[in-house]
Amino acid sequence: MHCAASACALLLALPAFAQQANAPDMRIARAGSQASSKGPAQYFTGSARIDPLFAQQVPMNTSGAYVSFEPGARSAWHTHPAGQVLVVTAGVGRVQRWGGPVQEVHPGDVIWTPPGVKHWHGAAPATPVTHIAIQDSVGGKNVEWMEKVSDEQYGK
Repeated sequence: MHCAASACALLLALPAFAQQANAPDMRIARAGSQASSKGPAQYFTGSARIDPLFAQQVPMNTSGAYVSFEPGARSAWHTHPAGQVLVVTAGVGRVQRWGGPVQEVHPGDVIWTPPGVKHWHGAAPATPVTHIAIQDSVGGKNVEWMEKVSDEQYGK
């Protein structure tokens, strides 16, 4: 007995469809449903706001947040054990890896910082910036904070 190709494909896909039908529901974190927090003074210079987008969900180790910096605000030096991706969404920012030049970033720029690379990021002196920060955790930790970035290092 022969079946049409599309019917055969459908029959072969049924086991996968059955598994999908029994999978847990998708989760939607509604905009505004998670509280913002101020960037702690021990890890930030100037005013920074963190708006969580998503927390780790087993089996993923990934979390993400919008981070907004007022003009001149910046993070302290830090590393990420599994690296970090920043997606600039608004404004003009600055980023720097230890020993490298301060670089200006703009909306649409995507910055990949490899695991363990000491760096900082923040706003330009006269312009705020917002970026999406995405990072994985290793052993339950996604960042190692270090000393603050001096005005000289920032480039004021």
